[in-house]
Amino acid sequence: MGLPAFADDTVLIDAYSQAVIHAVELVSPAVVRIDGDRTSGRARSAENDAPGGSGSGFVLTPDGFVVTNSHVVGGAAELRVTGSDGQQHRADVVGDDPDTDLALLRVTQNGGHLPFVSLGDSNGVKVGQVAIAIGNPYGFECSVTSGVVSARGRSLRARSGRLMDDIIQTDAALNPGNSGGPLVTTRGEVIGVNTAMILPAQGLCFAIASNTVRFVVSRLLRDGRIRRSYIGVAGQRAPLPRRLVLHHHLPASSGIRVMSIEPSSPAATAGLREHDIIVAFDGQPVTGVDDLHRLLTEDRIGVTSTIVAVAGPERRELTVVPAEITRRG
Repeated sequence: MGLPAFADDTVLIDAYSQAVIHAVELVSPAVVRIDGDRTSGRARSAENDAPGGSGSGFVLTPDGFVVTNSHVVGGAAELRVTGSDGQQHRADVVGDDPDTDLALLRVTQNGGHLPFVSLGDSNGVKVGQVAIAIGNPYGFECSVTSGVVSARGRSLRARSGRLMDDIIQTDAALNPGNSGGPLVTTRGEVIGVNTAMILPAQGLCFAIASNTVRFVVSRLLRDGRIRRSYIGVAGQRAPLPRRLVLHHHLPASSGIRVMSIEPSSPAATAGLREHDIIVAFDGQPVTGVDDLHRLLTEDRIGVTSTIVAVAGPERRELTVVPAEITRRG
């Protein structure tokens, strides 16, 4: 004789609860609160003592490297990290990348090792699997919400204006202060860094995939920044008339209309002109600015590449050598 249906439900709910509890017990000791002050030193007043940012993060290594969001630490002159045990530590920014909204901190500690977590493989994440968010929303420390992975491979605009790819969507509730905290599996593996929610929508929350985090952290440790290339144009997406697409045998029906060119930039040296429409870069179709950003990686710095540009019936193939970005616009 089998169990009644309600008994089966109870077993499933208990199993779900135990899975969430297990993950929280593994991860929460490594979750920290991050507070920043816009001013440093002792000379402060009530007017300028506003926080530079407040959010969450998690310890990635026992010697005190902490991952969080760039927008949590941006503009802060001093950072304080509070662990789950209530102990406060001073922290310094090792590297910051607003284009992926990630930052790496190093905690100053007096001996010993900090609890830490490991990054999982976000490529293995399945839509529908349980996702658990841990953070400090509105200052309520180590708050836990759970839900499921709603979608993978989303795109989200960073505050810098660049498009972030491979974003995980979840309905695990996030609120201000959750930013920078981990999104984890029931095994306690970090699969994302919670970064944004859409208000006033319900259950539309987003996390930066752990594989992106792994890449960015490795570069921030090495260089203190993410190296990217640029060619020096400002442009906007422009549709191409069908007759031009057919005439030039173009692979896409849109490109980048060049609105301005920086003097002495790689684009200027290459002979690119205002109102040209860029349709390809190094053999890859370019349908808009985001496509070009994805292609202008560290590997392109100083490497001779080709740009295909059209202007009416004229089609030109230009040689350009992308340079390294040395400042942010």
